[in-house]
Amino acid sequence: MPAPDVVVIGAGIVGAACALALAQEGLHVTIIEPETVGGGATAAGMGHLVVMDDSEAQFALTRYSVDLWRELSHEISPDAEYSPCGTIWVAADEEEMSHVAAKRDFYIDRGVHAEVLDPQALAEAEPHLRPGLAGGLLIPGDAVIYPPCAARYLLERAKKLNARLQLGKRVVEILSDGVKLEDSTQVSGGVVVNAAGSWAIGLTRGLAIRPRKGHLVITDRYPNFVRHQLVELGYLKSAHSLVTDSVAFNVQPRPTGQLLIGSSRQFGAETREIEFGILGRMLSRAIEFIPQLGGIVATRAWTGFRAATPDKLPLIGPWPESERLYLAAGHEGLGITTSLATGALVADQVMGRQSRISQVPYLPGRSFQCAEHN
Repeated sequence: MPAPDVVVIGAGIVGAACALALAQEGLHVTIIEPETVGGGATAAGMGHLVVMDDSEAQFALTRYSVDLWRELSHEISPDAEYSPCGTIWVAADEEEMSHVAAKRDFYIDRGVHAEVLDPQALAEAEPHLRPGLAGGLLIPGDAVIYPPCAARYLLERAKKLNARLQLGKRVVEILSDGVKLEDSTQVSGGVVVNAAGSWAIGLTRGLAIRPRKGHLVITDRYPNFVRHQLVELGYLKSAHSLVTDSVAFNVQPRPTGQLLIGSSRQFGAETREIEFGILGRMLSRAIEFIPQLGGIVATRAWTGFRAATPDKLPLIGPWPESERLYLAAGHEGLGITTSLATGALVADQVMGRQSRISQVPYLPGRSFQCAEHN
């Protein structure tokens, strides 16, 4: 077996997407993962494939990736549960509703279909939402997937292109010509891609990322109880706060009939233990929007850590201190959405060509002005 051209660290959905994109270039790829495929942050993600409007750079990356997921949906395995259910951004009051028109215009001006919903249209689209909500914005092109199985699908495709997966192996050091494993063996490679999520900083010192803990809850089966991915319009200001623990209303219908309930964000948490205080806040927030959630059965709750950057954009591309090291980390809550675009950008960079979108906003060598993250 020849030495790999590329070593990818991490078999989460971002690492899997990078491995597939690089293998499609005809490169010999080895993926090294200490635990399970699609574990870690991938298993802690809701699987929302969403075009975001936080910034032009975030829009470009999420739109590119959602388009790639849509193209892949025609062949992806059924257990990945791709579902084009769309997103409704729910406005709780008139203040939030006042921002809906501008949000709609942002999407439409950039070629993404968006539809304003008044209170009656919102109630018809989602009958279980509480009365009195001001309206919302429907983005019908968004979708959801089941992240662990989607990651496995991407890796299986990469393996058919002669990529190799080494499970149960932990990378402890990135070398100038490959990586060193926990058992002191070395795997050589011309290029190394650090896609280790929250743990990427342990392998590449100086990365501007921090782990952020999140809770999720899955319910028993209630078919058609919710029809769209539902997110409160206040989500961006509450769930994306860089300095405080926060919760926001976010409920997703699964093709199984189950409901996935989020979301919470915590900096400074060190264990994976469920914290019932913040879990209670998260569920109470969901019940504020859908009162009948208080009477349904939850079957499991769990947590995970997501890697966050100060400017809410991932680190994608060559590390300035090493021409052979590439980063694919820091995606925080958008790793599932942006995984395919991340893989495409990394492949373009390794192959030395331009990408469909600008690579510049995501380069790891950019400067950060956000003092809150220091």
